[in-house]
Amino acid sequence: MTAPVFVVEEVPAGPEFVLAGPEGRHAVSVKRLAPGEAVVLTDGRGGWAEAVVKAAEGKDRLVVSVSGVFREPEPAVRITVVQALPKGDRGEVAVETMTETGVDAIVPWQASRCITQWRGDRGAKSLAKWRATARESGKQSRRVRFPEVAEALSTKQVATLLAGADLAVVLHEDRDAPSGALATAELPAAGSVVLVVGPEGGVSPDELAAFAEAGAHPYRLGPSVLRTSTAGTAAAAVLLARTGRWS
Repeated sequence: MTAPVFVVEEVPAGPEFVLAGPEGRHAVSVKRLAPGEAVVLTDGRGGWAEAVVKAAEGKDRLVVSVSGVFREPEPAVRITVVQALPKGDRGEVAVETMTETGVDAIVPWQASRCITQWRGDRGAKSLAKWRATARESGKQSRRVRFPEVAEALSTKQVATLLAGADLAVVLHEDRDAPSGALATAELPAAGSVVLVVGPEGGVSPDELAAFAEAGAHPYRLGPSVLRTSTAGTAAAAVLLARTGRWS
């Protein structure tokens, strides 16, 4: 198995470091790591260090010896998923699986057909849950560069985001989507791909028109229709395989 990942504010240069607080407690009291076991310390922004456990102190302090410090480069093709707000906890499910798959950024979208509404305190709490899910899923999937989870955007703001992409995609449930299958889309060798996933009720005609004006093209995934909470993960997998990041 690969070494467990723990998050730190700044990657330690070594030679010794004490992992404390909630991460230290998890390492000592939950994972029960013992001397000699390997760990990875990351800032979640691409910086990371290899380390070996020296000792556990109390219930929340893990003393490690740092053996190397590294930096994961930014991907040549950056994948952003604009995710319409699903019902209930399906949003966290979407964030969790997209993080595990390898998405670089997630943008919540208040689409016109979304049943869920992010307003006031509820919106702030929901965004915090998405960000916490991305962090925890990043650790579980052994990533050292976690996806950024942006503030929720309006349709107009999403259109602006699409206009700046090297490839702008709107997933469409119609098997006769004008641009064809996502698996055949021409991908940039470098730059940004922005992928829009609509709500359960679909992307409205007005939204499709706004996105088309911004340069986005409608693509289908396959012959079946996926739920909004799984479509982004499936689409990201298609793109990651084709960009070489999974090779």
